[in-house]
Amino acid sequence: MEWSLTQNKLLAFHRLMRTDKPIGALLLLWPTLWALWVATPGVPQLWILAVFVAGVWLMRAAGCVVNDYADRKFDGHVKRTANRPLPSGAVTEKEARALFVVLVLISFLLVLTLNTMTILLSIAALALAWVYPFMKRYTHLPQVVLGAAFGWSIPMAFAAVSESVPLSCWLMFLANILWAVAYDTQYAMVDRDDDVKIGIKSTAILFGQYDKLIIGILQIGVLALMAIIGELNGLGWGYYWSILVAGALFVYQQKLIATASVKPALKHL
Repeated sequence: MEWSLTQNKLLAFHRLMRTDKPIGALLLLWPTLWALWVATPGVPQLWILAVFVAGVWLMRAAGCVVNDYADRKFDGHVKRTANRPLPSGAVTEKEARALFVVLVLISFLLVLTLNTMTILLSIAALALAWVYPFMKRYTHLPQVVLGAAFGWSIPMAFAAVSESVPLSCWLMFLANILWAVAYDTQYAMVDRDDDVKIGIKSTAILFGQYDKLIIGILQIGVLALMAIIGELNGLGWGYYWSILVAGALFVYQQKLIATASVKPALKHL
């Protein structure tokens, strides 16, 4: 019986950290890898690469914990989130706070192996991770803060490699914010009706009937900024072919949200 209880608790932590849904971690990992490869003349050092990959997974888990902690009073009223560990009682508030602290401390220990500039930037990363979940109560633009939080690994990566944050870094950071607003608006469209009822704000509510159009404009902005980054850094044709592939995927996403109901469409995103 004791093992069963322990196993259930570990499974609840697993769900709270979203380690059962790795796609979210990839949304942080891709921009991190972009930055590391653009900032590095060649292949990134193995240790720097390892620190950032591990840090992405740890901080994404920490972000999920603090997000669910912030939303614990709301999630029980939303069909999609009612069975999450905190509103369902599988994890207590005290346990969630302790888990968040442990994840952040491990992440910070990894960052301490890098240079001073990266360590200082990591403080802002923690602040963004903590602030984002509360933004949906006060602004219709929480997705912008999400994009900043998910993309803060970009200046950190540039700093770790070159101890500088050049123009390419900030263009990539902006591209990531636009990308995050685009994909998270699609995600928020699922909960739009429930969010309106309980007073949660989002870009899906703000954009309203123009949501698909604005998402398309944001996606075009992402492609344009990434093309500029390629030009600034003299990247080869393989890079531009990858931008074309990304553009094709954006077109596919537009087709899904234009021709299908939002919930079935998001199963493919």
